[in-house]
Amino acid sequence: MEDIKAYIESGILELYVLGDVSPEEKLQVEAMALNHPVIKAELDEIERSMEQYAGLNAVEPAEQLRSRVLGSILTNLADDRTFDEVIDKPKDNVVAFASPKTNNFYKYAFAACLALLLASVVGLVSMYNKLQDSNNTIAALQTDKQHFANTVSFKEGELEVLRDASFKFLKLQGTAKSPQSNLTVAWSPVKKKVWIDLKSLQVPDNDKEHQYQLWALVAGKPVDLGVFDKTSDTTDMKEMKSIASADAFAVTLEPRGGSASPTMDQMVVIGKF
Repeated sequence: MEDIKAYIESGILELYVLGDVSPEEKLQVEAMALNHPVIKAELDEIERSMEQYAGLNAVEPAEQLRSRVLGSILTNLADDRTFDEVIDKPKDNVVAFASPKTNNFYKYAFAACLALLLASVVGLVSMYNKLQDSNNTIAALQTDKQHFANTVSFKEGELEVLRDASFKFLKLQGTAKSPQSNLTVAWSPVKKKVWIDLKSLQVPDNDKEHQYQLWALVAGKPVDLGVFDKTSDTTDMKEMKSIASADAFAVTLEPRGGSASPTMDQMVVIGKF
């Protein structure tokens, strides 16, 4: 129901009635009207409203205003003779005149059409602005929906760590460089997944030029498992790079983006199974 309401408020129905839609949009509106009676009713109401609007605005302008507007338009577009009737060559002693009523009728009709055209342009601009606002709203909703989907997916990953018995938990202890530091690592050799608990992370905050880097020690060789930041608002868990086997895990402080090999004098925590 919210989608149908948003569709009606988007302005596409008004553009359909005015004939200012692409063939694809026309088919879409007709399909929506066929499947949703409320949209069909809204189309009928828009058509009635526009007919009433045209009837209310199709009035004859004041004589002085008509002459001024038409005089300006006719000067730029064509000579007044364009509106005159063709007059046969007068015969002997017979004087022929153009009908002023016929000439005035075309002028008045042209002025009325021009006024209606201007009103339609103003209405179209207003509807276009509403359509743009609706498109922006839809885009914002789609962004929020994607963000929510990503959050749900991440939370499902966290629950997997807690529920899956294949995960092992190891608390890395501080080194001489940072004795008070610690970090909990969750690792599943079966699924080759590694997560770190940032919520319980106890290390000094890193600056903008540095990041913490997690390493796995495999047969005495360090293997990069990715970088992460520690700030005052760090929460939740973070999934790191996959690894199938490891003898130990350690964290060092490295230049932002990480290093190819660990800086040993910058090691803050380490732990073995």
